[in-house]
Amino acid sequence: MLRAVIFDLDDTLVDQRSAADAAVTAWAAGHGIADTDVGQRWAAISETHYARYQRRELTFTEQRRARVRDFLAVTVNDSEADALFATYLTRYQAGWALFDDAVPALRRARAAGLTVAILTNGDEEHQRLKIGQVGLTAEIDVLVASSMLPAGKPDPRAFAGTLAILGLGADEALMVGDSLSRDVLGARVAGMNAVLVDRHGAHPAADVPTVATLDELTFSERPSAASWPAR
Repeated sequence: MLRAVIFDLDDTLVDQRSAADAAVTAWAAGHGIADTDVGQRWAAISETHYARYQRRELTFTEQRRARVRDFLAVTVNDSEADALFATYLTRYQAGWALFDDAVPALRRARAAGLTVAILTNGDEEHQRLKIGQVGLTAEIDVLVASSMLPAGKPDPRAFAGTLAILGLGADEALMVGDSLSRDVLGARVAGMNAVLVDRHGAHPAADVPTVATLDELTFSERPSAASWPAR
């Protein structure tokens, strides 16, 4: 019996990609960087070092410093790196916004009697700030950030830890997220059902339950199942 739906946060509920692209474009321009692939380079560098944080090779603050040094190709001390990142962060936080389908999906799940949780790869304080700013605090029951766990997604310990916090078995929760590897395949390795939110059609051949938007995800009035169009 389904008792909870666990949503990813960034690029599932919050349009993180747009916020990061706009922020890094303006930030980079201030450092004389204006090439057309700024957003892609920042995303790739961020992914590399954020993954190191999830593996506990770096702290949350250290991965930020590493991103600054790699992207700007500068040799700076920690305080200087922190100051540089802060000027990006101000722009990034100003751009946080929900997808239009986020709150309706959370409310449908709650209306079906399901617990609504977020499992996010990130620092708890930072992600609580984010959900508060975009108005999600009252829309969810539980926030689990990877900083609270032994490892981040897709490590099975991230999902096991979240299930333990919720007091549920793997067959009682559904994972919903935009990352095929981290959210969906990671959850399936942990024994959970999962749905991929493929907003940009990046995984047309993925052999997993998939929706293009959260509007396609519906829940039974009795908390026993979730449904989505097969495609």
